[in-house]
Formats: sequence, C-alpha cells, structure tokens
Amino acid sequence: MRAMIFAAGLGTRLKPITDTKPKALVEVKNTPLLEIAINKLKNSGFDEIIVNVHHFADMIIEFLKSKNNFGIRIEISDERDLLLDTGGGLKKASWFFDDDKPFLVYNVDILSDIDLQKMYSFHQLLNSIVTLAVRNRSTQRYLLVDDDNLICGWQNTKTGEVKKARETTSSLHQLAYSGIQIVDPRILSLMPEEKVFSIINFYLSIASKEKITAFKHDETYWLDLGKVESLEKAEKLLIN
Repeated sequence: MRAMIFAAGLGTRLKPITDTKPKALVEVKNTPLLEIAINKLKNSGFDEIIVNVHHFADMIIEFLKSKNNFGIRIEISDERDLLLDTGGGLKKASWFFDDDKPFLVYNVDILSDIDLQKMYSFHQLLNSIVTLAVRNRSTQRYLLVDDDNLICGWQNTKTGEVKKARETTSSLHQLAYSGIQIVDPRILSLMPEEKVFSIINFYLSIASKEKITAFKHDETYWLDLGKVESLEKAEKLLIN
C-alpha cells in the first residue's frame, strides 16, 4: 500500500532545534521523527512511501540513503524551490498515486498507536473520498462533525471564526484533526489550479458535494511532536 509523509515543514515551533536540522530529523530517544513515522507505516502494511522535503532537504535525502530507504520504496517530492503547504504538497506528489487505490497521508510530527489498518477499512466501508482521523482533545481549531461522522465545518475557538461546509440536521461535535488521513485518488482531479493551498480548506470547499468522514480514535494515544514540550512527553511515553 502507498502513503505520503508530510515532512517539508519549517519546524518553527521546535526552534532552536530546527535551526540546524529539519523537523523530520528531530529525535525522540535518539530516533528521528521520520524514522518513527516510516516504521509505523511499514508495520501497518504501507511499503511504498513518498516524502516531501523543503527545509534542510539534503539532510533528509542523505538520511534515507544511509538507511537504505528502510528496505522499502521511498520517493522524494522536492519542494526546495517553493513550500507548497499541505494541499499543494499532495498535489505535487499526485504522480505517485497511480494505482487507483486509497492511500495514507501522515504528518511526520505525530506519535500515535492509532490502528491504521482499522482506519483504512473504515474508509473503504463508507466509500468516502477522504477520511480524517480525529479525537477529543483540547485545541483552538476544531473540525465540526455530525452524528453520521461527516465533516460539516471548521471552527477556531480563539478567533470565533466558523467555516460551514455541509448542511446537517444533527448536532455537531468539536473534534480535533490528528494529522492522519486516508485519501481516495479521485480527489486529485478535484484539486484547484493554485500551487500553494491548505488541504483542510480544500476539503471544506468540497464537503457539500463529496463524502468526507471522520474516524474517531479516542482509545489510542496521540502526541503532536511539533512542540518542544511534547518531545519530553514522548520520551516518557516510549520508555513506558
């Protein structure tokens, strides 16, 4: 199965660590985040992976070479000339997903024991165009999900901004996006002409016509490793 790892971010929340290395090579227990992500995907059956790069791109490419691509097929989507955001990043890598099968998109800066095969099966069962992993956790930005697990909007609780995406008669639930998604390749032909765009904003723009669902995984652990304080939590979590 195929997957993409978003690894092109600048890692601004991890400064000063990311002044000398990319976020993807920041370590937890002497293991780079990229290696943790690749091993997670490999153990879940994903053996063809594309990784986008921008910040300290050469270091990531050399790291993968030194590990012999972890014994699987790994390709690079080069964004050194222009950082494309999540939507543009996926669009640039679309050539990789030519087998007409749903694929995984996974942020490099997360740590979770989420069951990716269970999520993949959930996506196939509902025949969604996109399935987003979500959970109950405190944040400022929430996806608004109805009782049928459909994405109906987005809310920023700090600014009060609300984006409505789909009409529903059910109650809406505030759930936080986990940085993990299963995507049907049909989505690639619907993407806008712009080079740089947010994937979540794009999904919201098509949610009234396309089935975008939420996969809840509250029973698992999850950490955002894009923050220094979370790296310390991850160290303790992996020790235990």
